[in-house]
Amino acid sequence: MGIFHFLIVVQAIIAASLVGVILMQRSEGGGLGMGGSPSGLMSARGAADFLTRTTTILATAFIILSISLAFVAAKKGGSAEIDNSLQRTEVPAAPTAPVTNAPATATPTVPVPATEVPLDK
Repeated sequence: MGIFHFLIVVQAIIAASLVGVILMQRSEGGGLGMGGSPSGLMSARGAADFLTRTTTILATAFIILSISLAFVAAKKGGSAEIDNSLQRTEVPAAPTAPVTNAPATATPTVPVPATEVPLDK
């Protein structure tokens, strides 16, 4: 497991933690028409300061990890060569029927079914 995979796992943990911390906070702005009530789960000012500080730290770590992942991915790089493993190969032509010296005959005609509505007016 390389550094890239390790950073991806850490990024996922930080993202999940960030979502959890944000959802625990009390709504103060009344976004989407919902106002915050003082009887919320985390109404104490000390808990709100702790959650705000935790959100800031997690968001900063998330941004730094995102930049680090982009740097590691660019540094690792991929080969500039195009993968031709699935490239279509030349398919041989279908075998033809043997040629006989029989005279050419007209192809049999297939009767066309009649329609219920006449085509000419």
